[in-house]
Amino acid sequence: MNNPVTSSPPPITEIPLFSRGKVRDVYDLGDTLLMVATDRLSAFDVVLPTPIPDKGKILTQLSVFWFNHLGVPSHFLSADLKDLPASLDRHRDYLRGRFMLVKKAKRFDVECVARGYLVGSGWKDYLATESVCGHALPPGLRLSCKLEPPLFTPAAKNDIGHDENIDFKTMAAMVGGADAERLRDLTLEIYSRARSFALQKGVIIADTKFEFGVVDGQTILIDEVLTPDSSRFWPADGYAEGREQDSFDKQYVRDYLNTLDWGKTYPGPELPAEVVKNTRRKYLEAFALLTGKEFRE
Repeated sequence: MNNPVTSSPPPITEIPLFSRGKVRDVYDLGDTLLMVATDRLSAFDVVLPTPIPDKGKILTQLSVFWFNHLGVPSHFLSADLKDLPASLDRHRDYLRGRFMLVKKAKRFDVECVARGYLVGSGWKDYLATESVCGHALPPGLRLSCKLEPPLFTPAAKNDIGHDENIDFKTMAAMVGGADAERLRDLTLEIYSRARSFALQKGVIIADTKFEFGVVDGQTILIDEVLTPDSSRFWPADGYAEGREQDSFDKQYVRDYLNTLDWGKTYPGPELPAEVVKNTRRKYLEAFALLTGKEFRE
């Protein structure tokens, strides 16, 4: 599990652990949560033994950029070290740039996915059924073609294993009809705004997933947002229908793993140094293009 580039951080024991996901650790601060993005990388729902240096910082700082840019109600409160409790002083070097203080929200257990291009599992569904997650599409579409309008394709959220694609009717039964409509509309509105902004920066957001929760009766955006872990980012200047695209996201790692004789179960394989280096470079390129700034640790 050790990586010659990234050493393991000291365990945070001063505050209670709220939850531990594949790539993020969340701690309970009473009225708020401390969300810490690690350098762990998950692919095919398996946490790989090789971390990507600075990955957690890049994704956190990109999420903070989007929360500020979008201006929609969200759980984000602060990413400033001065707002951390004094009990965490010994962790400041590790936490710098990779944490967010966020509101506690009652989470909707649904992944809200917006698909703006026909790719990935959507392309496989289309080839089999000429539809994507229950949305009938015209015949003759090509791989990576733009979908206009974008599709809303929810999934039931599973903290362990694969999320399960569901149709809108099933989602409405889970969360209620009014909330399902609100989440659908918010997802497509935020995605459309982000897609337009990113395209001006030379990045195509092919698809993305959002999570939402409720605080004081208001539906808000939670979790990470519009990062290379939660989205497909393509360089706009190389885009062409009918083929797979170059990407700024972890699809590069998936493509490498697909060359291996590995059953996509634990334990995952170690990543070669070149794959680690290139993955980090792709994340940094996406950060710089979207934010207009070079990443600083």
